[in-house]
Amino acid sequence: MSAPVSARMYRRVGVSVRQFRLPFIGACLGALALGGCSSQKSVASAEGAADIGKSLPTDDKSRCEYRGRSDREVVESRGPGALHPNVRRVFATKQVGGEQRRILLCREVDTNLDGIKDLVRTYDERGEVATEQADSDYDGKVDTWIRFAEGRISKVEVARRGSGAADEFRYYSKGQLSRLQRDENHDGKPDVWEIYAHGRLERMGVDLDFDGKVDRWYRDEVARRLEEMREREEEEKAARAEEEAKKKAESDKAEGKPVEGYVSPRNR
Repeated sequence: MSAPVSARMYRRVGVSVRQFRLPFIGACLGALALGGCSSQKSVASAEGAADIGKSLPTDDKSRCEYRGRSDREVVESRGPGALHPNVRRVFATKQVGGEQRRILLCREVDTNLDGIKDLVRTYDERGEVATEQADSDYDGKVDTWIRFAEGRISKVEVARRGSGAADEFRYYSKGQLSRLQRDENHDGKPDVWEIYAHGRLERMGVDLDFDGKVDRWYRDEVARRLEEMREREEEEKAARAEEEAKKKAESDKAEGKPVEGYVSPRNR
C-alpha cells in the first residue's frame, strides 16, 4: 500500500524532514588537507588553542598504523589556529612499476584542537581514498564510517545515539544517495527504508510491527509526476525531430536532391 510522502508522516514515524547530508564530515573534508574544522565545539581562536595546549593528553587516540613500523614515515604539521601539531600523515615507500614511490597511507586530524584525533582517512596502495572515520560530537567514540569506491562515497554508516554502533546506513551509486536504511527502535534491525532516484527521495517504507518487513510504502507523488513529465517531454521532442527529418527528406526528394536512406532520430 502506498501514500504520498508528507511532513506529517515523517513526524509520525519519528523521522525529521531533511536532506541526508553529512554536516560534520562535509565541513571537515577540507580539514584533512588544511588541518582545521569549524564546529560548535571547535576552538575558535589561537588563544583558545593555547589554553587547550596546556593540558594536551599524551595519547591522541591515533588510528593510523605506524607505531613500531620501521617501514612507515610520519609527518606532523599544524593546521590553521593550532599551536601544536594537529595533522598527522603516514607514508610508506613501495616499489611501483620498478620505481620507489612514497605513498600516503593514512591522514588524521584533531579538528577541535583538544589533543585527540577525531577524523581519520585511509588510502589504498594507489593513493586513492579508501575509508574515513569520524567522531563528529567529540565524545571519544567514532560515530561515522565512510567507504569509498573509485574516489566516490559508496557507503556511509552513522551511529546517531552515541552508542558507537551504526543505526543508519546510506548507500550511494555514482556519488549520489540511492537508498537508506534506519533502525528507529534500537533492535539492531532496519525498520525504515528510503529509496532515492537521481539523489531525490522517491519512496519510503516503514516496518510498523518490527517484523523486518515493510508494512507500508510512502511515495513522493510530486517527484513521480515530475519524472513522468520529463519523460513525456523527451518523447515529444524525439517525435518532433523525427517529423522534421521526414519533411526535409521529402523536400529534398521533390527538389531532386540526393536523399540517403532515412533513419529515425531515435535510432541514430
